Amino acid sequence: MLAEQQKVDHSATENADKSEVSKAQSLYRAVWRWHFYAGIIFAPFVILLAITGIVYLFKPQIENVMYKDYYYVQAGQEKMTTEKQIEAVKKAYPDASITRYKPSFAADRSAEIGITDKDRAMTVFVNPYNGKILGDLKNDEKFMNEVERLHGELMMGTAGDRIVEMAACWAMILLITGLYLWWPRNRKSIFGTLIPRFSKGKRIMLRDLHSVPAFWFSLFVSIFILTGLPWSGLWGDFINRIATTTHTGYPTGLWDGNLPKSTVPSKDVAKVPWAAENLPVPESKVDVAPLSVEQIMKIADENKVGKGYSITFPKGEKGVYTVTVSPDKPEGQATLHIDQYNGKVLADLRFKDYGILAKAISIGVALHEGHYFGLANQLLDLIICLGLIGISLTGVMMWWKRKPSGTLGAPSLPKNFKLMKGTAVLIIVLGIVFPLVGASLLAALALDWLVIKRLPPVKKWVG
Repeated sequence: MLAEQQKVDHSATENADKSEVSKAQSLYRAVWRWHFYAGIIFAPFVILLAITGIVYLFKPQIENVMYKDYYYVQAGQEKMTTEKQIEAVKKAYPDASITRYKPSFAADRSAEIGITDKDRAMTVFVNPYNGKILGDLKNDEKFMNEVERLHGELMMGTAGDRIVEMAACWAMILLITGLYLWWPRNRKSIFGTLIPRFSKGKRIMLRDLHSVPAFWFSLFVSIFILTGLPWSGLWGDFINRIATTTHTGYPTGLWDGNLPKSTVPSKDVAKVPWAAENLPVPESKVDVAPLSVEQIMKIADENKVGKGYSITFPKGEKGVYTVTVSPDKPEGQATLHIDQYNGKVLADLRFKDYGILAKAISIGVALHEGHYFGLANQLLDLIICLGLIGISLTGVMMWWKRKPSGTLGAPSLPKNFKLMKGTAVLIIVLGIVFPLVGASLLAALALDWLVIKRLPPVKKWVG
């Protein structure tokens, strides 16, 4: 009896082991299928974002060459007063309104004066020594602004912003599912896991050139994606609201009295650092005559605002002067709102005032844009972008080589596949954390149920 019972127990154990193996294999194929579809759909967007990101990384070097006749002047002995520089612009553009002034921040740099002329925003460059107009650039036509629009919104406005955000979020999902597929399991050799195999045939070599670099780049790529998302529409706004609500963005005690009655965010009146975008703009107390720009510059200098700052002019009687600077290192960021009549600093936000979330995101943005630690930062980001392009291209090449003629060639989903509870919870969590991922998953399920399953030719082609 004991021997028979042992046989039964052994048989039951074997069946249980086979069942676990079957579940693991089914899950592997299901993850592979999801990874495949996400890669095929979003690889082109990832490649585009990487290429435009590479161009934008070197914005300082590129613009210094493209606009050298506007940016640089022959250093002189004494600069003209700010008022005379502005007067020179008014004479050259009599119908324009002055909106912004950026003082020359080096002996050989021009001054920049923002104007609105015939409803078009542009920047006029002035030689601060003699008042000569060096030229102007329409803000929406600057080369790097076009690159930024392509990178951030595919030049499609809000719709493009949502597509870019969705692609970035799905890139995170691709990273997670890719690491699951890469996991060595029963493989003990470092070849094919940590080092690509070049002598096992083209298919294996291509697979290794896709998966092994993806593993090595995974940490950098995830940081790269997460530091870019704060600039996106939905996710970025969500994070900004969290920072504001939890006081991990800017503190509430930046004013002498209560919070300003104005509900206008700083991003609506000037280009400010990320952490200051939702900072409410206070109002000036209406008096006789507003202060001159020279006086505002003196206040900025007295408050030790770093060089390279820009002054945005007040809008209306209750408007304020906004002084802002965004140097390479976010530790030097500053946003000041100054009463246009009495010069009182109504709000003064610095990096030291930021909450922990705002500090982390500000540093992350600087790293993402490649200017936190100079050229080395740019080169590191360049390598990451090239890695992303290589990983995406090898993934597409793998699909193209294995794709049967006349079908999409997607990995087949196991019959009677049931999603494990843990996996289902993970998908729900990812759908909540990345709302556009959740929305696209629901859209994919609806497409599968309403179209693919009901049209045999489409079902056969998809696989």
